Amino acid sequence: MLRYRSAVLWVALLFTTLGTWLSIAPVQAHGYIVRSIPADRAVLERAPTRLQYWFSEPLEPQFSELNLRDENGEIILRGGVDERDSSLLRLRIPPDTLTDGAYIVELRPAFASDGHVVAESRVFFVGDAAADLQGTAASDLPQPLEIVWKTLLMAANFLLFGVFALYGLVLRPAWASPRHPVGGLPPRVMGRLGQIVGFGFGLALAGSVLALIQQTMIFFNADAGQVISGGLWQVVRIGSRFGDVWNVRILFLAVAAGLVVLAYTYRQTAPALTRAIWTGNTWLLAIIIGAQAVNSHAAGSLVWPWVGVFMHWLHALAVAFWIGGVLVLVAILPIALAPYEGEARRAALMAVMRRFSRYMVGTLLIVITSGMYNSSNWFFSASDVDSTYGTALGVKLLMVGLLLIVAALHHFALNPGLLKRFNTLTGPSTWAGRFAGSFRLEALIALIALATAAALSSTPIPQPEFTEREFAPTTAEQTVSDVTVGLLLAPGGPGVNTFDLVVRQGDEAVETAQVRVQTVDPSRDTRSAWQTADPVEPGLYVMANDTIDRAGVWWTLIDVRVAGETQRVAFTWEISADAAVIQSRPPTILGVLSLAAVLLVLAGLAYPPLAGFSRRYIDLTPRNALIAAGMIAITIGALVIAARLIDAQQQQIEAQINPPPEIINTVLPDAASLARGQAIYEQQCLTWVTSSDFPVLLRQVNTLRDATLFAIPTEGWRDLPACEGDLTVEQRWDVINYLRTLQTGSSNT
Repeated sequence: MLRYRSAVLWVALLFTTLGTWLSIAPVQAHGYIVRSIPADRAVLERAPTRLQYWFSEPLEPQFSELNLRDENGEIILRGGVDERDSSLLRLRIPPDTLTDGAYIVELRPAFASDGHVVAESRVFFVGDAAADLQGTAASDLPQPLEIVWKTLLMAANFLLFGVFALYGLVLRPAWASPRHPVGGLPPRVMGRLGQIVGFGFGLALAGSVLALIQQTMIFFNADAGQVISGGLWQVVRIGSRFGDVWNVRILFLAVAAGLVVLAYTYRQTAPALTRAIWTGNTWLLAIIIGAQAVNSHAAGSLVWPWVGVFMHWLHALAVAFWIGGVLVLVAILPIALAPYEGEARRAALMAVMRRFSRYMVGTLLIVITSGMYNSSNWFFSASDVDSTYGTALGVKLLMVGLLLIVAALHHFALNPGLLKRFNTLTGPSTWAGRFAGSFRLEALIALIALATAAALSSTPIPQPEFTEREFAPTTAEQTVSDVTVGLLLAPGGPGVNTFDLVVRQGDEAVETAQVRVQTVDPSRDTRSAWQTADPVEPGLYVMANDTIDRAGVWWTLIDVRVAGETQRVAFTWEISADAAVIQSRPPTILGVLSLAAVLLVLAGLAYPPLAGFSRRYIDLTPRNALIAAGMIAITIGALVIAARLIDAQQQQIEAQINPPPEIINTVLPDAASLARGQAIYEQQCLTWVTSSDFPVLLRQVNTLRDATLFAIPTEGWRDLPACEGDLTVEQRWDVINYLRTLQTGSSNT
């Protein structure tokens, strides 16, 4: 019965782990401005009609704000997150609101990924510039209170993971006795472990409450008294992404605590249940630590974000076993060794410490190699190192270095053969006491290291130089009838394409035009949804997207509606690889080497148990070894073939869903092409109007690929007849370009 319960517990934890990791989504590490209108310290001839600031990641609409102040600091207008674009802070300025002078734009974006609120300001001038007025840059320093609650949470999670992992991997194998049915350890040891677990859960609850209060203070820019008395913390708990993660973390902690209470309640009737639950809680705490990794800097890495999340999780687990194990041992060794003296005391200590030391060798290798990989994701140039984040990382590395030195001394102490003269420094009768003293020193350094790690995780990562590169915008102008549209395209780089459109009718700026934009990649036969450009000032309309994500030829289609009539202008662009939106980066050499080192360490740690299993259960005679080698070769071959078949099948499925276009549209759908297409349609394809399948075609036209549409004018579609006469290739594309404008809900209807 007990084995059945244990199996059920392990299966439940396994599925919980899989469910948690399948439900996570990578996020940015920390946001920053990628585009602003007007630019900082811009001098404008006339007052703007809108302020717009695009950020590199989505914002929390309820807690992000934009304030426009005059040069005396008085608030004139307030803005917020755009309803259609959660990464845009915007403010509409009514006409005749601003006179000549200097203005301060106060920004408080609350990033949805990590809950950070960044306060900064920008300045613009209407008329003459006031040279003495400057904006304030966003601070890259961590919040002290955030460091406090992150230190508490990490200490609690590491302590809990350490106590459960140490129980299953070290203490029970070293000290277990059938005389102690509850947990297998002496009651005084289990009692102290229970006290540590209770303290850990209490510390986790305190850190979680402080985290919610501090985050609410940041979101509402209020003090703790207002947060508590006004119940503002409830708004954050149920109305933000930070609150969602907080709720999940509290749920997992409650489940883990409930399991411990269950084991304590049934300790007399089902004493062996303690072992199953305490061992299972190791995985539950690993999930909690993994959930923190999902919202860490690693999730926003441009280099293999999923690998970054896993490496951060692996690094955190290794540190948790190290630091948590040290803290637990410092707490339990005095009471555990109290009944023993002399050689008996030393033997009891050695039974635990040597086993812990064996695990620590692999643990430290994982800490070092995974730490090198994690660091390689954020440093692409010397300026990235010379940053607040780089300084915080340096302080953390210093503390980790001190920990490594103390840990190395302890390892030498446990293995006298490594330092033969070590035994001459201390006798067996006094060794245990001196060792405990240095162990407390390691615990103290570990706590300081936790604080530096909390400071590092609270510090924004350095914004890479390549995201701040400015590419020369491309400009073009086109006139259709009496409407002239000038377009300035600033492609990608920081993560957004921006379009500035100037609309004139004759020599007059058009203030009331409706401007819609679509981006097309003809080589892949893909097109974005139509997007409305926002008026910023008379005749100027702007919009942004991240559609241009690769090098090549792109089309920008613009429909401008003025006085009830829609005019089409279209532009062709040759986008270079550097100018496309940066969605990922290749790993650095250090990153590749660090990843390889981590895999080697994991393989090395897995080898001894696998080898022991083979020696115990496998008869390695020459004949059996040859057969095994052959089976391994066959298995590897089968796996390679299966992997290739799966890859080929995935490519086939991808090709079926979005196949490379067999025919590429070579005719830009500009006003001239639409006019030619309309003329051909009205003269040679008008029989389509009487077909019952024509409305069906119009509803599907923008979901059909060019190759399908290209055949319709000459071959028909369902009951739709072909157009009359022989059409050239260009004429067929003209008809298709016009046909796409007839779809219900398109910009031309």
